[in-house]
Amino acid sequence: MQQEHIDASKAIQRRTGKTFYLATRLLPERVRNATHVLYAFFRIADEIVDDAAGVSSARQRTELESLRAQALGRAEPADPVLEAFQELRRRYDIPDREVDAFIDAMETDVATGRYETYDDLEAYMRGSAAAVGVMMTAIMEPDDPETALPHAIKLGEAFQMTNFLRDVREDVLERDRIYVPQETLRAHGTSAKEIEDLEYSASFRAAMAEELRRTERLYREGVAGIRYLPEDCRLPVLLAAVLYAEHHAVIRAQGYDVLASEPSLSTARKLWCLGKTRWYWRWNRNPEAVFDRVSAIPATEPERHGPEHGEGVLTQ
Repeated sequence: MQQEHIDASKAIQRRTGKTFYLATRLLPERVRNATHVLYAFFRIADEIVDDAAGVSSARQRTELESLRAQALGRAEPADPVLEAFQELRRRYDIPDREVDAFIDAMETDVATGRYETYDDLEAYMRGSAAAVGVMMTAIMEPDDPETALPHAIKLGEAFQMTNFLRDVREDVLERDRIYVPQETLRAHGTSAKEIEDLEYSASFRAAMAEELRRTERLYREGVAGIRYLPEDCRLPVLLAAVLYAEHHAVIRAQGYDVLASEPSLSTARKLWCLGKTRWYWRWNRNPEAVFDRVSAIPATEPERHGPEHGEGVLTQ
């Protein structure tokens, strides 16, 4: 990959993915440059469907199909990021099916704004999150990828679920999308209409708490596989998990009200997460033990949660 292509990709990640960019900076150069390219490719696809005000559905699909053709080498790349992605895909033998799964998920966003069940949402994440985990694992080149992959997929899903729960307000206002499963909303006595109207309630709080706990189980499954990654990749991936999970502490601190304002991490808070993660990693190279110590996610899931954990709702 040419340096100018890497620089273009790095600029996109630095501008649009500041949380993950911080963790990416700790990766060894052999993985860091490829990560910049992967992230930039994912972002280009995201922007086709997320920044689509005034663009018809047909036009969005046409642009995604053009992106698919360029990514898979069936058309000349029209962008330095796509040129670099073609090279990366060949170098790391990333299967075409993973690229297809990702683009298919982006096409789902064109027409789908609600998910009835978590199974439906999980099917969507097979492309939007799991495929990302597969590609990231490929560029890290672990000794035993088959063992590492299931955990990488769960961690990718955890990151995306955190984004969904953090961005409820933005998604419904700007894109008319709600990623909280409709069955979860109904189970707690709330509705999509209340989210559309930004009406916060105890019922919405309970639904959010349930999905936060579900997501935290994904984190635990994902972090359990960091030990299977190359040694020089473990701390950066662990830090990414700590940073994304830190949003859960912010969400809880504001009473699960993500409708009034979007939870965000200050630069100081990110640096605090970085500092404490690196400190404990210095003394203990067990990813799960360090994650339990420094992350916003409980080491074990309580059998019953008090008001601070979601209005006493039983776990699933």
